[in-house]
Amino acid sequence: MSSENRYKGSCFCGGVQFTVTGEPAAMGYCHCSDCRLWSAGPVNAFTLWNPEAVKVLQGEDEIRTYNKSPKSFRKWCATCGGHLFTDHPEWKLIDVYAATIPDFPFNPAVHVNYQETVLPMKDGLPKFKDVPQEMGGSGEAMSE
Repeated sequence: MSSENRYKGSCFCGGVQFTVTGEPAAMGYCHCSDCRLWSAGPVNAFTLWNPEAVKVLQGEDEIRTYNKSPKSFRKWCATCGGHLFTDHPEWKLIDVYAATIPDFPFNPAVHVNYQETVLPMKDGLPKFKDVPQEMGGSGEAMSE
C-alpha cells in the first residue's frame, strides 16, 4: 500500500477521470496570453507533475490534443470540451490544471509570464517576467 498522496481529477462532464500521485514539481499562476486564451480566464492556476505521476483511469479515447507550438500539447475532453492538461515535452512535465483536481491542496509559489498580466495580483509571491532560468527563461523578477 502506497503512502503517497493521490488526488482524483476529471474533465467537466466526468467522462475523463485521472489521478495525480505524490507532489507536483511546481505550482503557481501563469499569466501568458496562450494560457489566458486556452483557459478563458485572466490567469491559469497550474500544477506541474512528472509524467509518471499522472494516470488516466477512464476516457483516454476521449482525450484530444492541440499544439500551437512544440512546447505545449494541450489536452481536452472531446465530449464536453473540458480542459485537462498540457504536456510540456521540453520540461518533461505535465501541467494538470488546478481546477480539475478539486481536492488537491493548491499552494501556489510563483507567478510566471507576469509581464503579460491583465490581472495584477498582490499576494507576496515571486513574479517572473517570463519563467525561471532553470526552465529556460530570463529569471528576471518583477514587482507587484
